[in-house]
Amino acid sequence: MDDWQPYFDDEEAKALIGKHLLVGVTHRNHADEIIGMEQFHGEIVRATRDEGIVLRLEASGEERLLPPDLSRLEQAAPGNFRLKASGEVVENPDFVSTWTVYPPKEH
Repeated sequence: MDDWQPYFDDEEAKALIGKHLLVGVTHRNHADEIIGMEQFHGEIVRATRDEGIVLRLEASGEERLLPPDLSRLEQAAPGNFRLKASGEVVENPDFVSTWTVYPPKEH
């Protein structure tokens, strides 16, 4: 995995600006146990190789950064998505993206 590179294309990234993205993140520990989950959504306001994919969250207006990997965005199926923690319903997002986050490796 050390030679892995995220997929990023400048033209594709520009086309994402203004699109609505729903994100799910699973946090795991070193034993691969789930220690937390979060869901959030918002408008993609910037997408660059250096900064990543930047969302302005719908609920708070704050910005959240995702890694600059466009391969992790999937066209969303039409419909409503209910967020598990809040019960909020997200109507017809343009894209969905799921991520799994692990703590840094211990040295």
